[in-house]
Amino acid sequence: MDIEKMIANARTAQAQLETYSQEELDLLVKRIAKVVFDNAEVFAKMAVEESGMGTYESKVLKKKGKSRILWHSLKGKKSVGVLSDDPETGIIEIAKPVGIIGAIQPCTNPIVTPMANAMNAVKCGNAIIIAPHPRTVNCTQVYVDMIYKAWEGLKYPENIIQCFVPRNVEETQTLMKAVDVIVATGGPGMVKAAYSSGKPSFGVGPGNVQCILDRDISIPEAVEKIITGRTFDNGIICSGEQTIIYPGELKDSLYEELGKANCIILTEQADITKLERVLFADGHIHKDAVGKSPVYLAEKAGISVDPATKILMIPVDKENTSSLFRKEKMFPVIALFEYDDFQEAVDTAVYNLNIEGKGHSVSIHSHNPENITLFGKQAPVSRVVVNAVAATTAGGAFTNGLNPTSTLGCGSWGNNSISENFYYKHCMNVTRIARPIDGNIPSDDELWS
Repeated sequence: MDIEKMIANARTAQAQLETYSQEELDLLVKRIAKVVFDNAEVFAKMAVEESGMGTYESKVLKKKGKSRILWHSLKGKKSVGVLSDDPETGIIEIAKPVGIIGAIQPCTNPIVTPMANAMNAVKCGNAIIIAPHPRTVNCTQVYVDMIYKAWEGLKYPENIIQCFVPRNVEETQTLMKAVDVIVATGGPGMVKAAYSSGKPSFGVGPGNVQCILDRDISIPEAVEKIITGRTFDNGIICSGEQTIIYPGELKDSLYEELGKANCIILTEQADITKLERVLFADGHIHKDAVGKSPVYLAEKAGISVDPATKILMIPVDKENTSSLFRKEKMFPVIALFEYDDFQEAVDTAVYNLNIEGKGHSVSIHSHNPENITLFGKQAPVSRVVVNAVAATTAGGAFTNGLNPTSTLGCGSWGNNSISENFYYKHCMNVTRIARPIDGNIPSDDELWS
């Protein structure tokens, strides 16, 4: 089906959906999530086989976890009609749809990202056209078909969710120019194209989550969380931990704990150089390495490691400012940095973020409020995850107050329009009725004194 026809169908569907009650919309949204929850194992298998990235176990956890947290978060939220009526300000807020949302999807998350975008869109009465990555067209289309099957017996307009597969870059650009709002989750080139389309756009920047260990923490507890984050889905999560920046006096205990956890610390420069050639091509992530296991990557580099290896660790001298391991690594690899005082740890993290990942997220394991706040003040990021698994909580969790999402805005640092998690509120327009109020108008003396 051509783009013009899809847009026309979406306009018709959206005009119908705009008349739905909050209860009717929420029932549709609930089933969008429930399809993923009920079929997590099926979708996980399809995603791994089709994309060649990540792990089945992680994808099952991701699908079950995100479907639960997203529905829990959206359930009961007001997204159509009168949102609020404030007698003090005299403002009445009325929610309205934005229209047709075009959602550009990554191959790293071919089910959960469409789920989140569709839930946010339909929650506010919008139609959505999903454009899957060419590598994962089948599983995304199967998911959309299963949504309609789950909606059987409910009131819903046809074509409220459509799946469009661009044959080339030009068709993607045509789609972006035809919709009303764009949500682009993918590489920087795709995000830049979205912002250049002339339409309101929500994109994301690359991640490079710097992880600081403070002196007052439990090394075993912190290591367990970092390993959980870095190994999740073989490291393809943009919010996954990328470095461990640790106090020098804790090196022995940290290395001992990493060894117990089957993390291999490469100390021979020849091995590090060989691995670098496998992971990066012309200074950028090698696409064939993304989402692969550490054992696979080591074998490709000609390095012998234990089959139980979980993460490949690379010590980086803080004076080595050109190391590629300072950048984002979409595989189970972590860079290790040593520091003397806490400010040096923050400076290392910020230096790495300025190379890549500025605007996204950082992580800190600490019980020192002053150090946590200092890191938050100086790091040019939108999120600071504290004493938790960054990979699975930066996008919202039951254990923190961040809005659940699969699209993490990076603010102006990452050339993004928002510095928060993309959420249903970004899929609505709001009309504000301003009634007259009895305001206290200050005199000039009161105002300028």
